[in-house]
Amino acid sequence: MAKSNVSSLLTSVDDLFTTQAERDAASRETVVDIPLEEISDCPNHPFKVRMDEAMMEMADSIRRYGVLVPGMVRPKPEGGYEMVAGHRRRLASKLARKPTMPCLVRNLTDDEAIIIMVDSNLQRESLLPSEKAFAYKMKLEAMKRQGQRTDLTSAPLGPKLGSRSNDELAATSPDGKTQIQRYIRLTYLIAPLLDMVDEGKIAMRPAVELSYLPEKEQTTLHEMMELEDCTPSHAQAIKMRRFAEESKLSEDVILSIMQEEKPNQKEQFRMPRERISKYFPAGTPTQKIEDTIIKALELYQRQRNRGRER
Repeated sequence: MAKSNVSSLLTSVDDLFTTQAERDAASRETVVDIPLEEISDCPNHPFKVRMDEAMMEMADSIRRYGVLVPGMVRPKPEGGYEMVAGHRRRLASKLARKPTMPCLVRNLTDDEAIIIMVDSNLQRESLLPSEKAFAYKMKLEAMKRQGQRTDLTSAPLGPKLGSRSNDELAATSPDGKTQIQRYIRLTYLIAPLLDMVDEGKIAMRPAVELSYLPEKEQTTLHEMMELEDCTPSHAQAIKMRRFAEESKLSEDVILSIMQEEKPNQKEQFRMPRERISKYFPAGTPTQKIEDTIIKALELYQRQRNRGRER
């Protein structure tokens, strides 16, 4: 392989697994090879390090080329290092049987480490709702704490933050302010319900409404959902929240609401549009097509009944 092709391949792998901020930092600081056993996880790390296909691809890349962009760690008072950015690269390095990992070493406060850790992961694709929820909550709390201090002048953090932390968070995140608020509300769900959000069984908007229910009522609802094999619609979730705010959300009320028929539970008949498109002018509204088909079936039924009467 030509040297230029190798360089191009390494750059593409670099771009795939790192953020621009990490690449910029790597060009400014000295890299140290640190034994993997000396690096511990960041406390309450909200991002799951999964053994999926992407992890296998990363491990294979590291096995062949090494870690192209270093992680970031901070020294621990008792010795060793705490991972700030690079948890997935560390696991991939273990899978690739690498004894060390190149890292940038920075002396960071807890809040500085949280902000860098969250920012280095939020740009990844396929993040679970629960991962975004706790990441946004951790970063917002760190930013608010920084707004109460006057000694933060570290370049990676930018200007000091005050009462506009929510706006600042949205400005530096892939999601808007309203969506971030929705994600943070998910942290108030009990674990089984949050798992159902991650699995796609409960949509975001009803999940947000359910997050306002007390823990006891959430537990009752989850048990009901398991028994009835159903999930609440947005309208049902709103109704339960209202009853909860009035302290009237009993087990019987939850059951009554969950047994209401939802529009998407009504049986529907669907037919590929291409099968009937030749019978209608282009651009005919769906409702008009349905009405015409019904009238045609009614006419067919009347003619068939007349034939039977003869």
